[in-house]
Amino acid sequence: MTRNERREQLIDVARALFAERGLEGTSVEEIAAHAGVSKPVIYEHFGGKEGLYAVVVDREVRALHDSIRAAITTPDTNPRALIELGTMALLDYIDDNPNGFRILSRDSSATSADGSFATILSDVASRVEDLLGDEFTKRGFDPNTAPLYSQMLVGLVALAGQWWMDSREEHDMTKPVVAAHLVNLAWYGMRNLNPKPRLHTQRTSGSA
Repeated sequence: MTRNERREQLIDVARALFAERGLEGTSVEEIAAHAGVSKPVIYEHFGGKEGLYAVVVDREVRALHDSIRAAITTPDTNPRALIELGTMALLDYIDDNPNGFRILSRDSSATSADGSFATILSDVASRVEDLLGDEFTKRGFDPNTAPLYSQMLVGLVALAGQWWMDSREEHDMTKPVVAAHLVNLAWYGMRNLNPKPRLHTQRTSGSA
């Protein structure tokens, strides 16, 4: 193998092991054994297990971020289409990169806060925020609540996507079906929002 080919092989091997066992559960020895190389080769390319892990995480962060950004920055996108495109982009990533998604959603922040799944989702939510703010203003809602709703929407899709990845064989739901149900809840829930919501089971001020 050339140096670049060996580097790519080590990244592929490590991605599968990190997805299965996590950073702490994977050793340099295991990575070397699966790749058919000696430990010094890994240190030569990446400086150690943490360096290799950081490269794997960075690649997955870029792949997920780029796919979602491309989906939700489509010109002249209406609110429902934005939700649909963003939902499908995340589910596409999960479908195409299950190992990468496991790494990001489980413990990607182990080496860098910038690589955490929460950071990626917050970035996506911030892009949704402006569009929601415009919609809230048009409908007489408080636009200052748009950041909260954007976080809820993105979190809804991400958590449901993780559930789908872990249980889709059991439930036999296709990607378009999952996306349709997610959009159904997000869109019709938003469409019928109460501009001044309140809890029906709210405790009195004197309650513990």
